Amino acid sequence: MDDTIALVTGVSRGVGRAVAHRFAEEGAHVVGCARSTDALDELAADADELDGEITTQRADVRDEYDVERFCETAAGVGGIDLVVANAGVYHGPAGETPLADESYAAFDDHLRTNARGVFATVREAVPHLADDARVLVPTGAIAREAQAGFGSYAVSKAAAEALVRGFATELDSSVGLLDLGQVATDLAGEAGRDPADIAGMFVWAATEADDDELDGSVLDLRAWRQATR
Repeated sequence: MDDTIALVTGVSRGVGRAVAHRFAEEGAHVVGCARSTDALDELAADADELDGEITTQRADVRDEYDVERFCETAAGVGGIDLVVANAGVYHGPAGETPLADESYAAFDDHLRTNARGVFATVREAVPHLADDARVLVPTGAIAREAQAGFGSYAVSKAAAEALVRGFATELDSSVGLLDLGQVATDLAGEAGRDPADIAGMFVWAATEADDDELDGSVLDLRAWRQATR
């Protein structure tokens, strides 16, 4: 990933942090954002031990002006080759938030962060995308297969998938979804794969996955494993 400028949202922890580390290990210049300045400082300090670079900026994907400035920062490094719209929230214990019991505040923030945040990230990145840029959005089966207890979080992920399909139809860049399966994060709980173990899937999707298979589609763990055997 040498000479790749990768914009990644939600890099303070979990999947976003692991992806930022892995991209930098592969030689990319990562431009990452999160809401926690302390976590961003820690991530930037880690860059000294990696082959690539990490530039950080505090930004909240719920605020389009934050996102606009963040994308401009990435564009100042160079044309954006890769976007990972990863930032997300889950209010409540995973699997224990039925729709009928959810607060309006939780519903609104799930949609504002997990769906509108994806919209803002891609929309503001578009003017700065390189000709062969790719956009990756993590997702899960909960966006397509209803399961009790996931409430408006599942609704927001379904909306994010619809956004990806729309952008894929309209943009020249490849825009696709990565179904990561169950990953152990603060959002999803302790069960599942270590985020560091799944970061390689993002490298594959960014560099090797077929454009036609990625664009507007969902690539899952099986596709990654079959392609990298």
